[in-house]
Amino acid sequence: MSTARTFARLGALPVATAAIALSLVAPASAHVTATPSTAAAGAYTVVTFSVGHGCEGSPTTKLEIQVPESVLSVTPSRNPFYDVEKTTEKLADPVTDAHGNEVTERTASIVYTATTPLPDGQRDAFELSFQLPDAEGETLAFPTVQTCEEGETGWTQVPADGQDADELETPAPAFEITAASGEGHGDDASTAESTSATSETSEPAGQAADAGDDGSSALGWAGLVAGLLGLVAGGLALARTRTTS
Repeated sequence: MSTARTFARLGALPVATAAIALSLVAPASAHVTATPSTAAAGAYTVVTFSVGHGCEGSPTTKLEIQVPESVLSVTPSRNPFYDVEKTTEKLADPVTDAHGNEVTERTASIVYTATTPLPDGQRDAFELSFQLPDAEGETLAFPTVQTCEEGETGWTQVPADGQDADELETPAPAFEITAASGEGHGDDASTAESTSATSETSEPAGQAADAGDDGSSALGWAGLVAGLLGLVAGGLALARTRTTS
């Protein structure tokens, strides 16, 4: 009996340890996060910002996302429960964008104001579309202020060099730019050309298939005629044999 109790106690220890570990991990998953559709340098991406809870139990009424200085223009997606506003700021010096246009101002922030507050314990997602800087290895941070009916939370902490973001209490949503993959507007044209080439290549194949079908039909008819002729010849031969006998 004592042995059984000992094993039961030993078995309960890992369970308790796992429960404590999960309780420590749970708050981290509740942070405001940024997930890009692609993180390749120079690519066009759609970044999804996820909000999973309110401010200490209070419903969320507004979310202000600050845009990194290396990003020039951002297009926000509409959200049926929020009014969206884009704020801009003048650049100290004009720059040239990827299309060769001179740019004198940039998107500074995107503000979503709730028409229906987001209850605590429910999540929502906000999408921003823009072109990533051609800067492999750079971390893009989006300091975000979450305003609630009571209080607010500033997800604005950016880790110092060598610091782990998991050590921060309220880290800013962020992700790292990866190596360029060659994707961009130019690839749209390449894809169209590839599709066109495939269509042109597949058309003769289709014609060949049709021709093959026609050939098969002709052979089928020829076989049928030959079979009928054989039956006729066989019938005549049988008739002759009977007449001779």
